[in-house]
Amino acid sequence: MGYKLTVNSARRATRTLWLLMLVSLSVCICVCRASSPEEDSAMENIVTEKKAEESHRQDSADLLIFIMLLTLTILTIWLFKHRRFRFLHETGLAMIYGVLVGVVLRYGIHVPRDISNVTLSCHVNASPATLLVNVSGKFYEYTLKGEISATEVDDVQDNEMLRKVTFDPEVFFNILLPPIIFHAGYSLKRRHFFRNMGSILAYAFLGTVISCFIIGLLMYGCVMLMKQVGQLNGDFFFTDCLFFGAIVSATDPVTVLAIFNELQVDVDLYALLFGESVLNDAVAVVLSSSIVAYQPQGDNSHTFEVMAMLKSFGMFLGVFSGSFALGVATGVVTALVTKFTKLRDFQLLETALFFLMSWSTFLLAEACGFTGVVAVLFCGITQAHYTFNNLSPESQDRTKQLFELLNFLAENFIFSYMGLTLFTFQNHVFNPMFIVGAFLAVFLGRAANIYPLSFLLNLGRRNKIRSNFQHMMMFAGLRGAMTFALSIRDTATYARQMMFSTTLLVVFFTVWICGGGTTQMLSCLHIRVGVDSDQDNSMSIAEGSERRSTKQESAWLFRIWYNFDHNYLKPILTHSGPPLTATLPACCGPLARCLTSPQAYENECQLKDDDSDLILTDGDISLTYGDITVSTDATGAHTSGGPAGASAGGATSEDLDRELTYGDHELVMRGTRLVLPMDDSEPPFTDPHHRLRM
Repeated sequence: MGYKLTVNSARRATRTLWLLMLVSLSVCICVCRASSPEEDSAMENIVTEKKAEESHRQDSADLLIFIMLLTLTILTIWLFKHRRFRFLHETGLAMIYGVLVGVVLRYGIHVPRDISNVTLSCHVNASPATLLVNVSGKFYEYTLKGEISATEVDDVQDNEMLRKVTFDPEVFFNILLPPIIFHAGYSLKRRHFFRNMGSILAYAFLGTVISCFIIGLLMYGCVMLMKQVGQLNGDFFFTDCLFFGAIVSATDPVTVLAIFNELQVDVDLYALLFGESVLNDAVAVVLSSSIVAYQPQGDNSHTFEVMAMLKSFGMFLGVFSGSFALGVATGVVTALVTKFTKLRDFQLLETALFFLMSWSTFLLAEACGFTGVVAVLFCGITQAHYTFNNLSPESQDRTKQLFELLNFLAENFIFSYMGLTLFTFQNHVFNPMFIVGAFLAVFLGRAANIYPLSFLLNLGRRNKIRSNFQHMMMFAGLRGAMTFALSIRDTATYARQMMFSTTLLVVFFTVWICGGGTTQMLSCLHIRVGVDSDQDNSMSIAEGSERRSTKQESAWLFRIWYNFDHNYLKPILTHSGPPLTATLPACCGPLARCLTSPQAYENECQLKDDDSDLILTDGDISLTYGDITVSTDATGAHTSGGPAGASAGGATSEDLDRELTYGDHELVMRGTRLVLPMDDSEPPFTDPHHRLRM
């Protein structure tokens, strides 16, 4: 009996033990199952953080590549300037360094393939910008990076380094282009520009349109020939050819102009080239957008239709005029703010406001459906003409140096990126027939722009555009940043990819060959160099015949504009010029006193009280306010001349001639022009701290 009890007790203990073990195992399994998702989630977060950190390091390394490219370019530029080496400009040098780095990235760096890539197929009618993917009940958002060819599907991860150094085209338009275009308008030399204004407008507007259609027609013939011989692998329409003609008609002779400035080439030739390049960039942008907007009625969007063409032409005029008005309006608002506030007492705030208002002009125009390039260009011209006069001397220096620095860095960055994309862009389409046809069409289009227009312009010009100038302008039609930015903005189709690849080669050839041969071409064409523009101009103006020539060559429309600007706009928008009380009729006296800033009266009182400090010699100092002249002799006596309460009679032709000639050398003390008596053969006195920017 005792034995049986012992056995039963042992069995019960064994059963209890097994039961406890089963319960414990069940609990462990439940706990493991409950904690597994948390552990998986934690592991997934760790992997995600590691990938994010690796991506951050990769992005930093990519930006470091471009910083090192710019640093190397700057050091080499210093060496070239030190050795006076002019066969290669800094932009061409930046392109060479970009090409070398592109070769290394393309063939020397291999990113290991990630085995976790999964390729699935689904049928959709369009490419979505964002994609939501359901992975085991979790949703992930993916963004569209771009199209790749079917042969590269298995090698996507190997091209990750190349994809990282490929920037979004909007970066060029919204960040890199605005300072380049603004600096072109802000640094425009008004005197030489307006002296050749008619010719510049003809080259920039008519010439660009002529070049666009000549290149478009020739390229369409080339495309038809390619189609006949079986060299065309996709659609290429006439509108595509016109678009290509528009983007390659934008000239950027930065290399030639830099050499011109260094060698002091004839100022008229410099003004013609610079003025054309500044304005035809804006024309090319609007023209290309008008061609893209060409939409005839019906199913075939590439047929010719008169109404569609007229609509595109109307869009060209509307977009250009709207962008022009928006840029000028922003400049005027900035001028008014800087005039009627005490912002000049805080130079940092003044410079910051000037910078932000200038940059926002580009973004505002793009957001309103206009063209930011046109808006920011004319904003720069307006800022230089009006707002610059209201800035403090410190802000004047800061703004000039700031935009000069931004222009230098942005331009060299773009040219470096051009060289890089020759090997890093993944959808190049190089067609030998198209490339040869493009070079021939660009040459003939430039010739059709320069020579016929020069012949017509010489019929009405007193100072003729000589044949050697025409040959130099033909040779100096380089393509650069604007052409590249327009071509890279859309590379979705076969035609656009072929245009982008060909455009790169055109830019490389013109910058390296044409830009590098500028010095030799100047010598071959016997164009004089080493001419000081200011000294040369002052000597020529001292002669009566040259003075009459300058007055006759000033366009009548510009002379009307000058009178209106000198008597009304400058007194309203700046601290310089005659007060409105002297130019407006007597009935407008209250309005004139309201619009005349206290600064103008402060200027007059300042000069009456402290004019003895401004006397440099025993001669007289004359303060010219339109038709009223206040003279102060060495003894401090004041005399005034001119009709009292003069009405808005307008500035004389001698005023216009003097301002065109000596506009960059007028002495300014707190916004008031001081005309110092001096011999006509000597250039006017210039105070570097108080110089009016015209």
